[in-house]
This record gives sequence, structure tokens and C-alpha cells, in this order.
Amino acid sequence: MGGKGFGIDPEVALGVADEVAEAHALGVEIGIVIGGGNIFRGIRAEALDMDRVTADHMGMLATVINSLALQDSLEKRGLATRVLSAIEMHQIAEPLIRRRALRHLEKGRVVIFAAGTGNPYFSTDTAAALRAMEIQAEVLMKATKVGGIYSADPETHPEAEHFDRISYLKVLELGLKVMDATAVTTCMDNNLPILIFNLRDSGNIIRAVRGEPIGSLISG
Repeated sequence: MGGKGFGIDPEVALGVADEVAEAHALGVEIGIVIGGGNIFRGIRAEALDMDRVTADHMGMLATVINSLALQDSLEKRGLATRVLSAIEMHQIAEPLIRRRALRHLEKGRVVIFAAGTGNPYFSTDTAAALRAMEIQAEVLMKATKVGGIYSADPETHPEAEHFDRISYLKVLELGLKVMDATAVTTCMDNNLPILIFNLRDSGNIIRAVRGEPIGSLISG
């Protein structure tokens, strides 16, 4: 949404597409999971007395809108892209079938996983961890609005400590909110490293893919 406060900023989408295209040119297989908080956030709607299951389904549909927007931006950059949705909607996205996703990746297509897990009560983080395991990813990278993991919110606590590396257990013990606990546990159980980095810093996606020291790495 960029600086708009809500909705989709086409320039931001194109900027992300540029960086994904640069990473893809290195021969990297890329699967992308997108949230929907810029359009609708289920857990926030629950606080407004909306039924949580209904709210979460609305949030999942918001991720489909974002996925289609990113697909459009990626295709403008010449990348073959497929959107696979955990909620079936054949007219606009392919159904989520693991073997189909793997085949798309093998053929060099960027795969965008939409509609979260397809189930309420699960976060986008958890959906990303699940999809990463299903496609046998080497690493789960969370591109967010902070430069990694801190001991406290760096926006309100400028003295907060930044962790270059941290264990799964330490993240859970300290109750650090940079990633959903279910997602962290899933990655820990399957020994999948997690890299947290700032999406707003231009060039960070390609730096992350190249293994340059940015953000924070969660591992065993």
C-alpha cells in the first residue's frame, strides 16, 4: 500500500516486481505468499464484533486481490507467473495443488500462493511456513517493515537490541512478535531457516537472495 494507508500502490508493486525479477534472473526458484492487511485484516475485524471465521475468510480473499496485483506487475516485467489459491476460484487463479506448484517452479515460473492456508485462525506467516515446507524451500524470507528482529519495537524503543542471528527457541521464549509463533514452531520442527528483512529498503530482496548479511536470521 506504500504511503497510501490502505489499498494498493502500483509503484510499490512494480518496485517489488523489479527486485523479484532481478532475483529470478539468478536462477532462483521463487514462491511468494502475500498478506491482505492493506485491504482487510481478519483479526482486527473481530475486535469490531465481526465473526472471526467470516473476517478471516474476507482477509484471505484480500490476499487474492494482492496476488493478482503482483502477478500483473511481474508479468509487466516479463516474468511467467502463476497464482495458486487455497480457496478455489477457477476463473482467476489455479487451485492449490502441490505437484502443480512444483512443476511451475521447475519451469522457471514465479508462483504466488494466495488465500493463506484456506482455513480461518491461521496467519499469513503460518501459510508461508506451510507453503515453504510443501515446495521444499531452502529458506523462508519474510519481507516486512522492520530491519529484522529486535528485543522490543524499535519504533517506540530506539534503544532496542537488534539480533543478527537468533534461535527459534529464543524467539518463542522472548515472545518476539516479528513472526507468528505457529510459523516459527513449524519452521523449527522442520529445520527451515527464517530470514527477516526490511522490504522498504531498495535492493534488499536481491541482497537476501545473494546471502548478504541483512536483517535477522532465525535458525536452530
